[in-house]
Amino acid sequence: MDDVLTGLPVGEQAPMFTLRDQNGQDVSLADHLGDRHVLLVFFPWAFSGICTGELTEIRDNLGAFVTEDVQVLTVSCDAMFSLRAYADRDAYFFPLLSDFWPHGEVARAYGVFDEKAGVARRGTFLIGPDGVIRWSLVTAIGERRDFSGYHDALARA
Repeated sequence: MDDVLTGLPVGEQAPMFTLRDQNGQDVSLADHLGDRHVLLVFFPWAFSGICTGELTEIRDNLGAFVTEDVQVLTVSCDAMFSLRAYADRDAYFFPLLSDFWPHGEVARAYGVFDEKAGVARRGTFLIGPDGVIRWSLVTAIGERRDFSGYHDALARA
């Protein structure tokens, strides 16, 4: 199972969760559903090259990711304090959520926790306002994800 890059399938109900963001505030998936979609982006490590490139792509094109219809939530197994330093260093003003303890619980619920590495794989899920997964993409830890599929899925939503 560890080598299979799947995650939860499209059409399945997204597991609800509450995690702390980089500022120590609780953020619940349920709080963002109802009227909006949520783009849920799991990443393995703060401060790593590929992760920084991906989050910078979101930051630099924020209007294409965060709108009145969509909220971006990013998740890693890093501690909240590491995520705060990372967000401060790179000016990430969208939520970076810590799945640190219980370690990887949310990543496991979405089927993207890599047991060998102890981190989340690059799982990306577009969750509809009804909490149903509308699109997903899971890539290996060392493989940069392509967000174009997200944009296509959102255009169809």
